[in-house]
Amino acid sequence: MPPPAAGAPPAPTPDAVRAVVEDMGFVVADDVCHLLSDYLGLLAKWSRTANLTGPRNPLDILRVLVVDSFYLADYLAGLPLPPAPFCADFGAGAGLPGLPLRMIRAEGDYVLVEAREKRAAFMRAFLAAHPLPGTRVYHGRAEAFLRGPARPELIVSRAFMPADRLLAFIGEHAPEAGVCILFTRGLPAEKTVNLRDAGWTPASPMGYKVGEDCRFLQAVLKM
Repeated sequence: MPPPAAGAPPAPTPDAVRAVVEDMGFVVADDVCHLLSDYLGLLAKWSRTANLTGPRNPLDILRVLVVDSFYLADYLAGLPLPPAPFCADFGAGAGLPGLPLRMIRAEGDYVLVEAREKRAAFMRAFLAAHPLPGTRVYHGRAEAFLRGPARPELIVSRAFMPADRLLAFIGEHAPEAGVCILFTRGLPAEKTVNLRDAGWTPASPMGYKVGEDCRFLQAVLKM
């Protein structure tokens, strides 16, 4: 594997990470600040050649992309989940929201499912340097992952496919999954997808703004 290209922005200091996180309205432990600093630095380096994210500046990645992980951690804390749920993150990409989420919230097992080689390699490189409890990468298609022994109780998907297609996919390939987290923009999923006809009960959504962008998290529970 070739080293990441030179010339990437330097990793932000843990203090710089803390300042941005607190400006976004969250409190973060010292160890998480250090992990986020290393994650953002590595992501910025790899993105020079692997095109892993839109933003290139590490603190912009934190403000625009990692912020979803903080809201997701708060949202999950209010859901009726098992004490240690087995979660599958479909289309995990560069580890967003999963890797920062696992730095903040480490309950249960979490599998980052990603079919694209460079993205899976990036996540494995980060986890090799910074193992996160119960967290691993599956390089392959979600269908292949679900044909194995995996029986996730919780599914997270930020950009795998649109909400209606994702729920149909889960119904076909992972009927045991009891909870799915939908990420949408503009409107919560319940406003654009007939969830009950698809066999799901919507929980109350969480809405938040990132700049001028209105984002929503909504859990749907299997009927």
